[in-house]
Amino acid sequence: MNKSMLVGTALGVVVATAGGAFATYSLVDRGPQFATVLAAEPIKETIKTPREVCKEVAVTHQKPVQDQHRIVGTAAGAVLGGLLGSQVGGGTGKKIATVAGAVGGGYAGNQVQQRMQANSTYTTTETRCSTVTDTHDQIVGYDVKYDLDGKVGRVRMDRDPGGQIPLRDGQLVLAQE
Repeated sequence: MNKSMLVGTALGVVVATAGGAFATYSLVDRGPQFATVLAAEPIKETIKTPREVCKEVAVTHQKPVQDQHRIVGTAAGAVLGGLLGSQVGGGTGKKIATVAGAVGGGYAGNQVQQRMQANSTYTTTETRCSTVTDTHDQIVGYDVKYDLDGKVGRVRMDRDPGGQIPLRDGQLVLAQE
């Protein structure tokens, strides 16, 4: 046998062995490449945001009272009542009627002035503010139930993984690349 035939045969054996090993390697079950997602439940957090709300409001005020004791109304009523009372009767009856008219008129004048002062108002517009809180739900993650080669597991992820979770070296790849 000559030397080149021997080298050719040796090379053929090496190539055939390498090809077979490569073919066998690619046929070997290297395990699953993905975990199957069975459920993904969103985790929600309620976010509260306070804000100020202002509106214009009509406010009614009572005007300041100049005559708190209602002296003007009492005096005017007493004078008017006295004048009316003096028109009734004669003699002592006239004096009693004048005094009674003055007392009654004074009381009536006092009450009239009180009602007039109570109804003496003015209106202004004021800004009234209050704090209200807006709330909304925000998804902060997902509780994921998965099946990996017949074994069910759970993991928390920051995103919805969809139908599958990729694997690298048999471990779940949880971070998005």
